[in-house]
Amino acid sequence: MVMSLSNRTKRQIFEPGAIIMRQGDIGENAYLIEEGQVEIFVENNGKEQILGHRGAGAIVGEMAIVDNKVRTANVRALAPSTLLAISREDFGRRLAHADPVMKMVMQVILARYRAVLHGTEAAQLSAEEAEKEGNISEKAFETIRMTHDFREAILGYQLRLHYQPIVNLLTGKVVGFEALMRWHHPVKGMISPAVFIPLAEDSGLIVHASRWALREGVYMMNRLKAEHGLAEPWFISLNFTGLDLAAEDFADNVAEALQGTGVHPSRIKLEITERMLIDDPEGAISTLKRCRDAGLTVALDDFGTGYSSLSYLHRFPIDTMKIDRSFVVEMTTSAASLTLVKTIISLAKGLGMSVVAEGVEKQEEADILRDNGCEMVQGFLFARPMAEPDLVLWLNDYKSSNNTISKP
Repeated sequence: MVMSLSNRTKRQIFEPGAIIMRQGDIGENAYLIEEGQVEIFVENNGKEQILGHRGAGAIVGEMAIVDNKVRTANVRALAPSTLLAISREDFGRRLAHADPVMKMVMQVILARYRAVLHGTEAAQLSAEEAEKEGNISEKAFETIRMTHDFREAILGYQLRLHYQPIVNLLTGKVVGFEALMRWHHPVKGMISPAVFIPLAEDSGLIVHASRWALREGVYMMNRLKAEHGLAEPWFISLNFTGLDLAAEDFADNVAEALQGTGVHPSRIKLEITERMLIDDPEGAISTLKRCRDAGLTVALDDFGTGYSSLSYLHRFPIDTMKIDRSFVVEMTTSAASLTLVKTIISLAKGLGMSVVAEGVEKQEEADILRDNGCEMVQGFLFARPMAEPDLVLWLNDYKSSNNTISKP
C-alpha cells in the first residue's frame, strides 16, 4: 500500500551547484547534511558574498522551524549532497518531549544568538566556528537518520507483521493472534521495536505504520481461510497509539480496511495502553465508542504498569484486560505479584471483561493463571511471534498434535 507522505520530509539529494535554499523564500524545513558539503552565501547588488561552509553532520536553515520569517541567505551544494529535512511540525512535536533532536537544534540556535550578543555577526562565522557549532551529537544524528529510514520503510514495504498465537487455557484452542510490527532494514537488518516504535511515535509516522499494520493484519486473516483453508473465527489484536486514536478518521479507516475482505469487525481487537486513556480520556472514549458501535472489540494492554485509575476504567468501552508479562514472571516467586494478578483477574471479571496474560513461558505459570480464572494466554510456552508462513505451519502442526483446529 502506498502511503501519502509529504515530499518535503523525505531524504533529498542535490547535485553540485544546485540551490538548496533561496534568500527571501519562506522556509518550512531545516536540513541535516547526511553526506556532502554546502556553502552559504548572500546576494547584494548582484554580487555573491560567501558566509561559510557546512559538511556532513551540520544543520542549515534551522531558523525556519522556529519562526515564519524569510530565509536570510542562500545555500548551494558544493558536492553531491544528501540532506534530511526537519519540518517545523516535527520540531514542534519533539520540542514537547525534549528529545535529542530538539536539544541539538536549540543548541545550534542558541550558539548563533550568543555570537550576535557578543558582537559577532552570526552570518559571518568562520568555517571552523560553523563546524564547531553545527556538528551534532551522534545520538541526535542517528535519531534523525533512523526517522527518515523508517519513513522509507513504510513506503518501501520493509515492514512485516509477526503473529503470536493466543490460546484458551480451558480448551487448548487457539483463539486469536497478536500482530507485532517488525522492521527489516536493508542495511542494518532487523531493528528492534524498542528502537523504531518511539521514533515513529515522536515523528508522527506511527499513524501511517498503524494503518499499514491494520490492513496487512486483516488481509492475513482473509488469507488464512482463502489460501490455507484455515477457517476458525480467530481474532487479531493490533496495537494502536494515542496519535492513532486522535485522528478524526481513525474509525473510518478501520471500517475501510475491513470492507470487502469478509472479515467480521468482531474479529478485530484494538489494543491500547492505559496512558492513552489518561492523556485524553474524553477523546479516547469517543473514538473507542465509535469503534465498538462498528462491532470491533478493545483490549487494555499492560494493565497495572502505567497510571491506573479505577475511576476511569469503568467508563471506557473495554472488552479485554491484558496482564503484563512482568507480573506473570514474578507471580511464582512473589506473593505480592501473585496477589496482584489475582486482583486484576477478579477486577476484569467484575467489569465483564475477558483476560489475557502475556509472557507465559512455564507450565507452572499457565496452571496458576488457569486455576485463578484467566481464560487466555500468550507466550513462549506455546509459540514465539512468527511470520505468516511460519504461522501457517505452526497452526497445522498444532492441529495435528492437539486436534484443536478445524478446517471447513
